[in-house]
Amino acid sequence: MHPKVTILMPACNAGKYIAEAIRSVLDQSFKDYELLIVDDGSTDDTLTVIRQFKDPRIRVLCKEKEGISVALNTGLQMARATYIARFDADDICMSSRLERQVLFLDGHPAYLVIGSDAEYISENGEHLFHFRCAGHTHREIIGNLYKHCPVIHSAAMYRKEAILRIGGYSLHAHNFEDHLLWVQLLKTGKCCNLPEPLIKVRINPHSVTIDERWRGRRFRQLKQGILERGTITQEEGNELQNIILRQDNKKIKEGAYHALCGKKLLAENYRPAKARWHVTRSIYANPFRLDNYLILMVSYLPARLIKWLHQTIPQKT
Repeated sequence: MHPKVTILMPACNAGKYIAEAIRSVLDQSFKDYELLIVDDGSTDDTLTVIRQFKDPRIRVLCKEKEGISVALNTGLQMARATYIARFDADDICMSSRLERQVLFLDGHPAYLVIGSDAEYISENGEHLFHFRCAGHTHREIIGNLYKHCPVIHSAAMYRKEAILRIGGYSLHAHNFEDHLLWVQLLKTGKCCNLPEPLIKVRINPHSVTIDERWRGRRFRQLKQGILERGTITQEEGNELQNIILRQDNKKIKEGAYHALCGKKLLAENYRPAKARWHVTRSIYANPFRLDNYLILMVSYLPARLIKWLHQTIPQKT
């Protein structure tokens, strides 16, 4: 018999984190699943770590490195379940995640995807902040669809056939393949987020995704136009990829990681000393970014004033 859920996990050089991610899957209260790991050309010990787990529900597909969208589309074609639970190789599932999401989709046939809030953690697992989705009901999500990604990708569970009907993940929407997918999918059905954290999302400096403020204005302009149209051209994809490749270096990735940690530790966790440590690291990596110096100055303000500034100043998308 086929399982009820396929947990679809792309992995590329995730050896440092993937054991903890797999253990969180094996600890699920819901048991009728397969864990399908698509290794996207890892060159570290990712496969060695995976093979330490002997659970028969774990399947591994190995392929040459072609990027996350190709890995996900490959996994969709090989998945045996009707429900797909997306999950990243450096994140952690709460034990009730699958149970809560399966119960919802079983009881709400008009809904194609269900997500949730999340807890965000640092590279070493330290709590950073609680993330509350911009929308929980379908109506709230539609109202913010182009401004905010409606569902955290690694917290999503969706109906496989609905994704296949719209052609799967775009190969050109680099770094926002999930947001474009949701824009296209929600033309055909409904979506919501459970108002509880069902995963822990790990931010780390080795991730392909960084704070889009560091991508630059042109990247954000391209992305916004693509989302509003709901389509993307190969030429646009090439331009996006070139921007990302120019920024694919240790200084930018570490700078963006530490800046984000610093901001979140100030605005949503108020740990100013720890925030200053992260911001100082970001300044060391990228000394010409003036926003880092502003964050450092703000870190000496009282907690109430920082919270007020965070709520008052419009947040860029």
